[in-house]
Amino acid sequence: MIQGSGVRSNTAVSRGQAMIKRSFPREGREHVALGSQLRHVPCVVTIGVRPNLEDYRPWEMDLIERAQKIYFPTLLYADTLSAMGKTTFPSVHSYRHLGDKIKQTHLFQILGLPMPYTRLYYGQNKEEKILNEFAFPFIGKVPRGSSRGDGIYLIRDSKDLHSYLNQTPVGYIQQYVPLGRDIRVVILGKRIVHAYWRKAGPGEFRTNVAKGGRPCAEPVPGDALELALQTALCCGFDHVGLDLCEDQGRFLVFEANMVFGEEGFKAAGLDYKEILKELVETGEV
Repeated sequence: MIQGSGVRSNTAVSRGQAMIKRSFPREGREHVALGSQLRHVPCVVTIGVRPNLEDYRPWEMDLIERAQKIYFPTLLYADTLSAMGKTTFPSVHSYRHLGDKIKQTHLFQILGLPMPYTRLYYGQNKEEKILNEFAFPFIGKVPRGSSRGDGIYLIRDSKDLHSYLNQTPVGYIQQYVPLGRDIRVVILGKRIVHAYWRKAGPGEFRTNVAKGGRPCAEPVPGDALELALQTALCCGFDHVGLDLCEDQGRFLVFEANMVFGEEGFKAAGLDYKEILKELVETGEV
């Protein structure tokens, strides 16, 4: 039993179990989710995310404890459930690297995955250290908590660099790869479910849809798909949109997005929610 869940009412647990049996006529088919992403899937019981374990009703706690896998546990409970020995989807590795470019970069580097040249700078004299190793232009990123193209800057001169460093205690500096498009590869479980080019808008170096980018229908090369899948499998990411670019005939990994939009799916006539539903129902995730 999870400690701190309080004393359970056998009557309440029995009522909850009766409800579960009505939803799942065969033993062992219970799928339990905390987050709301699978509310549209009939074979999943979504019980919600509560700030305290004591907030869950006895039958809900019983369901959490009996489930072999918990779907969308959120950042709040992913590590706790993993420590209990539970499998989660997305994986605990996906949650641990969510929105953290520093952790992602360290992981990519230690695994030897190809990525643009990247350095981190801490403490005093960051500007001097950066200019000793990078020539303008280069990319500066706010390494934690930024998304949808926010927190990414093309640094052309010292004024840009000074402005960027005023926004973040850690300098995350990356080689500038001049391009007008990049690749988004979405992987669920161990399968690529969608891949597409994203073209930057006029006068914009970022390809994010939120910054005016748009999906393109041109086929994605097999080498890029292979690199994306290899990256996801090596990193333990099973719910991810990986961003890649092509530079001088080779593909590089930019970053991993555990929260991604559905615009690319819609542009291709695909339904992300239906794809996810099928993967859950067939047991692929």
